[in-house]
This record gives sequence, C-alpha cells and structure tokens, in this order.
Amino acid sequence: MPDTGAPPHPHHTGKHWIDDWRPEDPEFWNTTGRPIARRNLIFSIFAEHIGFSVWLLWSIVVVQMTAAADGSAAASGWALTTTQALWLVAVPSGVGAFLRIPYTFAVPVFGGRNWTVISALLLLIPCLLMAWAVGNPEFPFVGLCLIAATAGFGGGNFASSMANISFFYPEREKGWALGLNAAGGNIGVAVAQKIIPLVVVAGGGVALSRAGLFYVPLALAAAVCAFLFMNNLTEAKADVRPVFQSLRHTDTWIMSLLYIGTFGSFIGYSAAFPTLLKAVFDRGDIALMWAFLGAGIGSIARPLGGKLSDRIGGARITALSFVMLAVGAAAALWSVNAVNLPVFFIAFMFLFVATGIGNGSTYRMISKIFLIKGQDAGGAPETMVQMRRQAAGALGIISSVGAFGGFIVPLAYAWSKSQFGNIQPALQFYVGFFLLLLVVTWFFYIRKSTRMGQVGV
Repeated sequence: MPDTGAPPHPHHTGKHWIDDWRPEDPEFWNTTGRPIARRNLIFSIFAEHIGFSVWLLWSIVVVQMTAAADGSAAASGWALTTTQALWLVAVPSGVGAFLRIPYTFAVPVFGGRNWTVISALLLLIPCLLMAWAVGNPEFPFVGLCLIAATAGFGGGNFASSMANISFFYPEREKGWALGLNAAGGNIGVAVAQKIIPLVVVAGGGVALSRAGLFYVPLALAAAVCAFLFMNNLTEAKADVRPVFQSLRHTDTWIMSLLYIGTFGSFIGYSAAFPTLLKAVFDRGDIALMWAFLGAGIGSIARPLGGKLSDRIGGARITALSFVMLAVGAAAALWSVNAVNLPVFFIAFMFLFVATGIGNGSTYRMISKIFLIKGQDAGGAPETMVQMRRQAAGALGIISSVGAFGGFIVPLAYAWSKSQFGNIQPALQFYVGFFLLLLVVTWFFYIRKSTRMGQVGV
C-alpha cells in the first residue's frame, strides 16, 4: 500500500523539494500530482532530447571529416579513414552505455531536478571540446577519440531521465509517460543528423566547430529550465538491492542479449549509417541530407512495437523483429555486392523500422516476465512489489548492456572494412546474429513447453 503521508524525517527545504508525493492516491493525483508530473515530464523530455543529440553528434560530423574514395581530403580539411570515422562514432556509444548504471542511481542520490541540471551542464564538455578540436585537421586522432568519449554523457542521460520520471507517475500511467520520455530522447538523434549538416555549411564553406557550439545554448537552456521548473522527490531513495537481486534471474541476461539486437542495433546503425553511405558509395551528400530518416523512423516505430505486443504478445513481436532484421541485413548485403545504392538505403530504412518495433516489444516483455515470476511465487502483495522493483532493476541492467550494441555495430563495420576492404563480412555476421536471436526468443519465450510460452509473454 502506498505511503499516504510525508516521510518521517523530511530533511530538504525549498519549493523544488516535494516531501509528500502520493501518485497512487486518486484524489492527490487528480488535484495535485498530475500537473506537477506533467511539468517535470515536459522538461525531462527536453533535457533528454538534447542529451541524445549530443550523444550521436559525432555520427554526422565525421561524414565531413572522412576522406573521399580517392583518398583526397574532405572540404573540412580532414582525411580520416573509414575505420577511424567508425571508431569516433563507436566510442561515445560505449561510454554512454557504461554510464547508464551510475546515472540511474544519480537521481535518488542528488534529486531528479538537481541531477537533470548537472547532467545538462555536463553536455557542455563534449560540445565545447568538439568545437575546439574539429577546426584543426592536424589534431591527433587519439585526442579526437578522448573528446568523442565525453559525448557519452548524453547517453547516460537516458537512464537518469527514465528513472526520474518513473518516480512521478502512478503504475497505471508509467508506460505512457516513459514511452513519451523515451521517444522524445530517441528522436534527438534524427534531429541532430538533419540540422547539423545545415548548420556547418551555413554561409558557405564548412565550419565543423559550429556543430558543437550549436548545442551549447540548448544544453544551457535545458539546465535552466530544469532548475526553474522541475522538482526533487524526497521519497526517491537509492536502493541497489533490487538491481543485484535482478541479476540472479536468467531472464535478465537473456533479455539483455535480445536488447543488444534491438536497441543496440538502433543506436549502432544510427551512428554508423551516415559513415557507411560515404564509405561504401562515396555519397556524403546523401549521408548529410537523408541519413536522419533512419533514426527518425526507428523512433516512431517504437510505440508501434509496444502496441502490437499488447495485442499479440511481446515475444512474438520480438521474434518478428528479428526476422525483419535478418531480412534487412540480407538485403543490405545484396545491395553492397550489387553496388545498388537505392536498395541499400531502403534496406537500412527497413532495418530501422525493425529495431524500433523490437525496442517496444522487448520492453513490454520485461515487465510481463517479472509479473509472471511474482504470480508463480505466490502473488502476495509484498511479493508483487518486490518483483516490480526487481523488474525496474533489470531494466537498468538491460538498457545498459543493450546500449553496448551501439559500440559493437560500428566497430564490426570498422573491422570488416580494415580486414577485408568492404563491409560484407559484417553484414553476413548480422544476418547470422539476428537469426540466432530469433532462435533464442523462440526457445525461451514462445515454446509451449516453457512457462513463459504458455502464458504468452
């Protein structure tokens, strides 16, 4: 039963701290809670949107830094190899994935409003460092990698933002609120990939430093808005026990693997797609003008995956997404062998749709799996509460592990390009990997001889 009063020892003061928060109380929620939660959600989405944009900023900047097919320097004066470019888009994804776990616990430790301010201000570091470095084509590549790593701050923002909003909303509305929060962040990738190419060439020439400078005032605006309009909840307590308890469940690790295939593919393809258009077909113009469509389509498809899962079952939709991913990777492989740019572009759009659907369906599966585990353990109220907390802990682990796919995907292309001179081996690997994940999904969650298959997870 939810706490209906203020904490016994509220120790925070100021209008931005809330000691009495009862979202499960209908009267409180309808009169007081909902407007406050909505306001916090709006500015949380804004801050997370900027975080995602900064996280994937290098994915579009490196297109203007990569050498042409004949080895000549780009208009910016840079002449990075394809392998170097893919490393620069992989490093932020890896750092962002790692930061998701500590960022999750930062909200209860510092307060949701306070940490949103801090995390938004941290985005100034990668923005200003990028603006400083990219204007000098003689800047050492190792230094570029270190600067790109700081963009991982933006990836960590997702975890803290989702954790913060989850405290504000009642259970019956968390799915909607978290879905909006996630979509608002994911779409930041597409926005950055669309706007930044226009910003860096505004007025003639190529000024890559503008890419970083463009997001400086936006990061400051996110911090100021959070400072003025968001709140901290005293009831949000840092408790690592459910996270460690969730690690004992085999399903946590299986779902982490599946999430590598869905969200990891989304963030990895979002990062690598512009560079691949430049490297494989030498069409940097298409990369700069149209690559944003992939991340946009993938973001929009995410709610569709959740809705289909509600009707058909999360495991079945996840399996369908892996079939689609395998087909899309096979089509991309064919297009590279046939040197067919239109098919390559369409194949990747199909891949992005599949990742979005899979992102929605895997998240739906996680909550259902732990619900079934609680019911099988007796279904007592305290047991169900414990399982919900473990499900939340599992989500943190799964989102972190899955995000490492954004690190693996570009590096797989980089390895393939450096070792074989083309990306076909990487695409062949992805076809096999997605088919393997299809088998894993069927074996653990669809087979009628399994508990999860019987209940239609």
